[in-house]
Amino acid sequence: MQFRFKSRKLEQLYYNDKDDHHYPSDVVGVFFEVMATLAAATDERDLYAFKGLHFEKLKGKRKNEHSLRLNDQFRLIVTIEQDEQEKFLFIISIEDYH
Repeated sequence: MQFRFKSRKLEQLYYNDKDDHHYPSDVVGVFFEVMATLAAATDERDLYAFKGLHFEKLKGKRKNEHSLRLNDQFRLIVTIEQDEQEKFLFIISIEDYH
């Protein structure tokens, strides 16, 4: 599945392995594993099927967003977007849930 980044910081982390000091080292490692899974997925059904990600819709003000578990404390927040050609994941942030 294709993806794009909301923030330059996350884009730099993914493509250039920069600014990783903003997150715990174990979170950065899992971030790359999750991104590899996202890249291999054909659509969001694959993400739901991979139970380890805990891919789930958020509620309330964030009802258009989804989260993927990086560890017990951190989540990767995404939205599913559609352009003229295909669906893609818009990577919003890594958030501390505690």
